[in-house]
Formats: sequence, structure tokens, C-alpha cells
Amino acid sequence: MKLVHGGDWAGYRAEFGRDALDFSANVSPLGLPHGVAAAISAALPTADRYPDPLCRELRAALAAAEGVPIEHILCGSGAADLIFRLVLAVKPRRALLPAPTFAEYAAALDTVGCTVERFLLDEANDFVLTEDFVQAVTEGTDMVFLCQPNNPTGQVTPPALVERLISRCADCGAVLVVDECFLDFLPDRDALTAEQFLNDAPKLVILKAFTKLYAMAGVRLGYALCSDTALLAGMQAAGQPWAVSSLAQAAGLAVLQESAYAEEVRTLIEAERPRLADALRALGLYVIEGRANYLLFRAPADFGEKLRQHGAVVRSCGNYPGLDDGWYRTAVRTKEENTKLLAIMKEVLA
Repeated sequence: MKLVHGGDWAGYRAEFGRDALDFSANVSPLGLPHGVAAAISAALPTADRYPDPLCRELRAALAAAEGVPIEHILCGSGAADLIFRLVLAVKPRRALLPAPTFAEYAAALDTVGCTVERFLLDEANDFVLTEDFVQAVTEGTDMVFLCQPNNPTGQVTPPALVERLISRCADCGAVLVVDECFLDFLPDRDALTAEQFLNDAPKLVILKAFTKLYAMAGVRLGYALCSDTALLAGMQAAGQPWAVSSLAQAAGLAVLQESAYAEEVRTLIEAERPRLADALRALGLYVIEGRANYLLFRAPADFGEKLRQHGAVVRSCGNYPGLDDGWYRTAVRTKEENTKLLAIMKEVLA
């Protein structure tokens, strides 16, 4: 089976008998916060009981942190779980996606036989989303996905444009999904989030996750925000009842105390992203000026495989609609790791 995502450390280990310098997955380079690891350990004695299927304590803590009613929150096993639940609950017939964007949207839509319309972003404009995408929403559109910042381009859509998209979707009766799983890496996240529009936009669903910022990819925990409680109830019913383990719920509660860790990650990424981008350009590669904890760049089509042979892995983006085999995405990690990657890249390109 061929996987469509990065982070396949097990596949690399099976092929090469060792671990790679892995830049294919965009998670915090600082590892699981100590407080979260301690909370998971402390919760182990409860593992013999079924977890709370309604995540009551976690949702109450999230409601306080986000400033929204507890009824407007649904927790899931990562954002991917919530994407599939939403699609299964709504069963859209026609959906609009920018291209390139996160693969899981189309994968979920395919499960209900939805027609997926892809709006190709302009490479000449560095894949920036424009007003044309808003106008592509029509009366026949049932669901729209917006990744903020977009994966894999790292481009951020300005709040004014997001607001126009929300209005257009409301006029056309479409559910708008704004995926903010990478937004918390940005210092100005509070100014960019679509949460300010939640109360007046019942067909707006915002996805968030602890997976990326807190290095919890193996724990699996995310949540959806929506003012339409009936829609959230439909999502809750669209999957198995115990979506979030008791250990993940304990981890989520602990994460909300990790503000210092989060700031450390943001500071690191803000310093290392421009340094890594400049170094990639110095190697003769074309780099998109994104704002996330990853960078999209163009290189020779065989670059990724050569890199694998040299012990490093980036995300090949040839399977993203709208991109070809010459595009790659690299995570931004610590200065030491980034320096190691650049040295291997230099050797491969020489």
C-alpha cells in the first residue's frame, strides 16, 4: 500500500534498516511537552475504563480557552477524523477545493461519492488564494475547504478574504470548513483565525488540532468549532462513540497548560524558517515564501529519492493535484537539524 502522507518513518526503517533525518512531517521539533507526557503516564491507571465519549472535561477546558460555549466544540481523533465525520454527516454532492491542498479533504469526499471541483491556484502567483476562489463558489456547491495556512504552500489567506468566502458560502448554502491546524504556529494567529465569525456563520466549521504544535501526532487529538449544534451532533453520530482515548483526553487537558512551550516553538520557527528558506535558495532551489512551519520548494524530479538514499526525507508533492514531481515540502526544525539537512542537500545537488 502506497501512503499519500509524509511521516512514514516505519516505511523508511523497513526499507533501509535505520531511521531517516525526517523532514516530511510538520510537527514541533521540540518533542512531546514534559507536562503532557506526565499526564499520559498519570492517566494509565484509567486505561481499563471506556473513555468519556463526550469528552466533557476536555471540552469544558477548551471552551474556556477558546471563549466559546461548550456546545460548540466536538473532539475527535485528530483533525482527519473530524474531516471524515463532517463529510459523512453532511454527505455533500459537490465540493470545492483549492489545488494544491491537504489530501485528506478529497479522500473523505470520495467516500460519499462527492464530485470534487478543484480550483487551481496560480504557480506564477506563488499559489496565493484570491477573490477568484470566492467567486468559484456557486449555488450547486455544498461544501468548501480552506486550509489556513495552506498545506503544502504555507500561504495565508487574509481575514477580509476569508470573511467574503464565509458570506459567499452562506449565500449559496455551502458548508465552509476552515482548517486551522497550522495556524497556531503563527505569532499573529489571533488576528487570522476565523473564530471571530463563528457566531454569525452557522455553516462555518473550524478545525484545530494538538497534533502539530505540541508534537502529538501519535496521540491523535483534534477538535471542531461550530455554532450549529445539530451539525456537530451529526458529526458525533457519524463515527464510533469512543473516538478520543482517555489518554488523549488527559493529554489535551495538559496541553492547555503548555503556553510557554508553544511560545518556544513559535519563536524557533519564526527564526529558522527564513534561515532555511534563504539557504535553500542559495542551493539554487525555488522556494515559496510561505508562513507555516514548512516550506514548499522546487527541485529536480529525482531529488527526493536521492535524498532518501543519503538518509534524509522530505515530502514529495507530486501526488498533490496542482503540483508535479518537481515540488517538495520540507518541515522547519531546529537549527542543528536544519543545518544537517542542508549539508545532505548540498551533497545531493553537487
